[in-house]
Amino acid sequence: MFAVIAVVLLILIVWTVWGNTALELNKYTITSERLPDAFDGYRVAHVSDLHNAEMGDNNEKLLAMLKDCKPDIIAITGDLIDSRNTDVEIALQFAKEAVKIAPCYYVTGNHEARVSKYDEIKTGLTELGVIVLADERLEIEKDGQRIRLLGVDDLSFQTDYLFGNSASVMQHKLQGLVDEEDMYTVLLSHRPELFEVYTEGNIDLVLSGHAHGGQFRLPFVGGLVAPNQGLFPKYDAGLYTDGNTNMVVSRGIGNSVFPLRFNNRPEVILIELKLKK
Repeated sequence: MFAVIAVVLLILIVWTVWGNTALELNKYTITSERLPDAFDGYRVAHVSDLHNAEMGDNNEKLLAMLKDCKPDIIAITGDLIDSRNTDVEIALQFAKEAVKIAPCYYVTGNHEARVSKYDEIKTGLTELGVIVLADERLEIEKDGQRIRLLGVDDLSFQTDYLFGNSASVMQHKLQGLVDEEDMYTVLLSHRPELFEVYTEGNIDLVLSGHAHGGQFRLPFVGGLVAPNQGLFPKYDAGLYTDGNTNMVVSRGIGNSVFPLRFNNRPEVILIELKLKK
């Protein structure tokens, strides 16, 4: 009996350690009648919650996966660094190589809001050519047609992380970014728990992270716990749809408060936009 238990525990330990480093690519196809013809087949690689992790030497495994995706753009949705063990050089080295693959767009997470080095990070990313979207919008043009890209700073920059009125702050941000021109709109926002706010804001596609896939994923249940959502989070990973709004939540790559994931491999997401005929 002891031998069997020891073998089972060993298998679980090996599987868990492997699962924390075995980077996974997950693909989603998002269809919309509102998508311009020129963006039919447009590819967005989504990276979130790196937390200073390194997948291979200098993140070579992560960068190779991104390169193989052949994305039109790369979206980075926050927590590029970890506030408990901040290494700016790892973050900037990843960005330096990522911009060689495709244009990179970045928004902050709650960990960037906690560190005194954020200005250094932002300056470094900008100098490398990463587009930092701090409550800003821009338009991406292709063959004379355009889609709108919005990016919001994490709410921790404006309100209390645990007890602030996050929904009202996000509503105010979006009201200042969405204009009357009807255009397919993609939002980069670290926080998935505000999906109802994004839906009310008529956002077509939201890319988010923060939940770490629920940290421990249980069969037939999903994630166990997530920041700002608590136990059994509603928005932990994958695709969520409400009306015309789709949200893709990344399980992320690194870890933070708890150093291990369970049944929850780190992931890169590749999204292909398709015009619904």
